Parts: sequence; structure tokens; C-alpha cells
Amino acid sequence: MKKDEFLKKFRISEEQLSESNIEWEDLQDIYYDFIQYRNLYETQADFIANTLRTHKNIHSVKSRVKDPEHLIEKIIRKTLDRQRKYGDDFRFTAHNYKDEITDLIGVRAIHIFKEDWETIHNLIVDIWKVNEITANVREGDDTRRFEELGIQIQSRKSGYRSVHYLIESFPTSQKVIAEIQVRTIFEEGYGEIDHELRYFHSEIPEVLAMNLLLLNRIAGSADEMASMINILNRSWQEMQGKYEKIIEEKDKEINELKALL
Repeated sequence: MKKDEFLKKFRISEEQLSESNIEWEDLQDIYYDFIQYRNLYETQADFIANTLRTHKNIHSVKSRVKDPEHLIEKIIRKTLDRQRKYGDDFRFTAHNYKDEITDLIGVRAIHIFKEDWETIHNLIVDIWKVNEITANVREGDDTRRFEELGIQIQSRKSGYRSVHYLIESFPTSQKVIAEIQVRTIFEEGYGEIDHELRYFHSEIPEVLAMNLLLLNRIAGSADEMASMINILNRSWQEMQGKYEKIIEEKDKEINELKALL
């Protein structure tokens, strides 16, 4: 990892490193430590993803291990935040970054109907030790069930919706925090478009922001409609089952009467 090339690629200045009291040697140590264990992290990511795939209500699962250069870029961005939290002497090192960076392993579980979330939630908390759960919601969303379960709620102006779990993972003898994101298929579509725009724009132009907000409302309405269709379908199947049972009983009575005649 060459310093000049890295700083140029991520538009980071020497002054930023100096102001945050970041030593390039520490970043290199973290970089090479992460490279050393990355294959094991990928195996662990696959294990978590395959475990989630056993759940009948999960439509699809994605997994990834953080890119080494993006890890270093995130560490630089997060240093000031950690110094505010722990004190000005805090520094990321090869010994502490696994505890502080919570998405070295990232897994995303997609489900179709909003009401299926709770069964997926139960699977996660039953299998793994969960350190933190955050429900990202849009202002005005119904958050009663999250509150009943003691889940932290974060209101997002962007309308981003997703439930995030930080779980303890042990690809080696050292603990790594993995992040599991659970969201509906419509929330996934909106989230990917939102992420794409924010990646290319430091500040999203107003015309795009307005249309993004409209898309968020449509995605939320689509979720509600999908849930209603699911409820109606279940009710229809129940009524159809009852109707077929009544017909079967009547046919049996008719056949018994025919036999007597």
C-alpha cells in the first residue's frame, strides 16, 4: 500500500492525518493484518450467509468482506469520532481495529413481506451473541414492535429502512464484529439506488433528492401493498380450504344417502 497513491485515490491530505494524530505505520500494520486473515473472514461470511439461508422466509442473502483499502479509508474517517469518544490519545492499531470497525464482515438478508422480519429476528438472536440492534426507520413509521423488543430506533431523513445487527463472530481466536442487515426486497431496491447516488455525489442535487424521496414513498407503499396482498392471499386460502371441506362433507352425505336408497 503506497502512501501517495492511497491519499490521492481517496482525496485525503497529509494535514488530515496530522490533525487526527494518525501514523502511516499504524495504518500499514492494520492493512497487512487484515490481509493476513481476509480469507478466513470470507469463510466466516459464507458461514453466516448460509446459516441465514436456512430460514424459509429469507428470499436471498448477500455477503462480503470489507475491501482492505476501504477499511483504511474508514479508519481515517472514524479516528476523530473515536477520539471524541475515548479521548485525544486514541489511535487505531492492529490490536484494536477489530473491536472498533463493526462491518469487516457484512451480510444482508432480504425478505419479501414486512411481517416476516420478526421470525428472522428470532433466528439471529437465538444463534448468535448480538451486541447491538438498530432499526433504521423513516419518520412516521410504526415502531411499536421495535420498542416492545427493546430495539434502538434511528430515524433517517433519507428514508433509509433496514434493521442492523452487530454480532460476535470468531473466524480465528480473535473476535470480529460482523454486521447483518435485514430488509425487504423493496427497501433493498431503494437502498441500493440511494447508496449509488451518495457514492457519486458529496451532496445530492436537489432534483435528484426530490425524486429519491418520491421513490422512498413508493417503496414504502409497495411494502404495505405486498403485505396486504399476503394477508388477503392467506385469508383466501383459508376460505378456500373451509369451502372445499364443506363440499367434501356434503358429497359424503350425498353418497351415504344414495347408498341407503
